Amino acid sequence: MENSVSIGVLGCANIAQRSVIPAILALSDQFVLEGVASRTEATAQACAEEFNTKAYVGYQALIDSPKLDAVYIPLPNALHTEWIEKALQQNIHVLVEKSLACSFQDVLRLNQLAKEKRLVLVENFQFRFHRQLSIIKQLVNEGTIGELRCVRSSFGFPPFPDKENIRYKQELGGGALLDAGAYPVKIAQMFLGDDLEVKASSLHVDPETNVDIWGGAYVQQFSGTLFAELAFGFDHHYQCNIELWGSKGKLSANRIFTAPPGFAPEILLETSDGVERITVDQDNHFKNMLSHVHRLITTGNGLDAEYEQNIRQAQLLEQVKLKAHAG
Repeated sequence: MENSVSIGVLGCANIAQRSVIPAILALSDQFVLEGVASRTEATAQACAEEFNTKAYVGYQALIDSPKLDAVYIPLPNALHTEWIEKALQQNIHVLVEKSLACSFQDVLRLNQLAKEKRLVLVENFQFRFHRQLSIIKQLVNEGTIGELRCVRSSFGFPPFPDKENIRYKQELGGGALLDAGAYPVKIAQMFLGDDLEVKASSLHVDPETNVDIWGGAYVQQFSGTLFAELAFGFDHHYQCNIELWGSKGKLSANRIFTAPPGFAPEILLETSDGVERITVDQDNHFKNMLSHVHRLITTGNGLDAEYEQNIRQAQLLEQVKLKAHAG
């Protein structure tokens, strides 16, 4: 099919099987699923059978497929750099789970490689493309809450029962900042702009696992007075919210990052006139994200903006780490 992109999946993670692979298959006019790869044959075969595709044993086997145009990488953070680089070296476009890499220097290097080759390198922040975020942006731009003063965002969830979970593994790039923390850091940029710096931050490290399990950051504009208060972790009561406080009102949403297909989110608008609840139509931000990637691959339009976003996100995450350690 013309403009159809052949995509493979490196790893059979839960998010791949639950959300991303079904979205790929639903976009049959845009993507062909080349196959799924796992380190073990049994896992690869089970996943491939579930989605009626080809099983590859070992990630390199899939990367070496001559049919491959793009890969989706839902591997542990510590494996991202290696497999992003191998894919880019073979002129394969990359959609990778957040965070893109474990260090700012790795992001710089990978981003430069993608830029030189004009290849897609995008973090899978699918919430960027949910209808509710578009509506919130429109309400802010229309002045519904007056002048924006402050952004508050939290993303956190209860502890995982299994301490073998990769989020508790330092050697696999675990920790709350690169996982839950990446979301509020990302959304702050979407409302406050590009010229941001971390003024203060805190990371609580669990002595048993030696990874940060919760934290927060105060982020402010270089050239203005707008700021964001961000919190995250996986030792928490569940929170997945954004609050935009303005001179004349406030907007808030309580499922801003993880609204599943079939769920109709609600936006709360508070002004001196009262409270309005705005119900948003159901949407599938995984499909929307993939369609965005397809446009990037087939047209090349918007690549530079994505490269810039990669750098800004990595800079802020690095600043959160440095400020917390300095404190």
